[in-house]
Amino acid sequence: MKLRLIAASLPLLLSAFASANAQTADDLIAKNLAARGGADKLAAIHVIVTKGELRFPGDFKLAYKETRERLDPANYAVRVDAALQGLTLVQAYDGKDGWRINPFEGRKDAEHMGADETRELADEGSIDGALLAAHVKGSQVDYLGREDIDGTEAYKLRVTQTDGTVFTYYLDPDAYLEIRILERRTIRGAEKETETDLGDYEQVSGVYFPFSLASGPKDSADSDKQVITISSAEANTQIAPTLFAMPAAPPK
Repeated sequence: MKLRLIAASLPLLLSAFASANAQTADDLIAKNLAARGGADKLAAIHVIVTKGELRFPGDFKLAYKETRERLDPANYAVRVDAALQGLTLVQAYDGKDGWRINPFEGRKDAEHMGADETRELADEGSIDGALLAAHVKGSQVDYLGREDIDGTEAYKLRVTQTDGTVFTYYLDPDAYLEIRILERRTIRGAEKETETDLGDYEQVSGVYFPFSLASGPKDSADSDKQVITISSAEANTQIAPTLFAMPAAPPK
């Protein structure tokens, strides 16, 4: 009799468990949004320009500048400039197409980026981030419980985008800010997993942004990661209308 009662109650228990998980995901998203600064302050940032240093393994350092612009609630433009000894690597996305200039590979003219690299750069350009932009992009968010991240029992949320790209967010249990993001996507037919540790949060126009980002392949050693250290950031500055546009090819 007890077994029959348990069996009869199982669908209701599973349904309640699924609802609790969905509610937990929504609750954590709300807490993350509040921790960042709130919806109004975040939406008020249309442009953010950060400057600092990009350090590659081996202590190879470049001056770093990144400009992001909110084009509409679901789309952004972004441009990254990394300079060393008079040479500047440029990667940009104008809201539709991606392009690059890489003088370190002997290329002085702009060239189009592939579709996979363009989507990757477009995601990087989000001011809100994949988690907080999930509702406008139609992404699925699932709560996966808690996981130890360097001694912190972080909340774990999976964001699955419509193109199959998956972001796993790890939120600090006290501050509710992201401390790690694991990104899994397909680049030219091969799966790529990138792990980024975030820290040193500072406010920019009332919104918290990480000023330290260390990224590399999943489970890579700290010494093998590239590190972006932000020294200054400014919101809603004037930018050139053509900043994100791909330069025309020089006449032959």
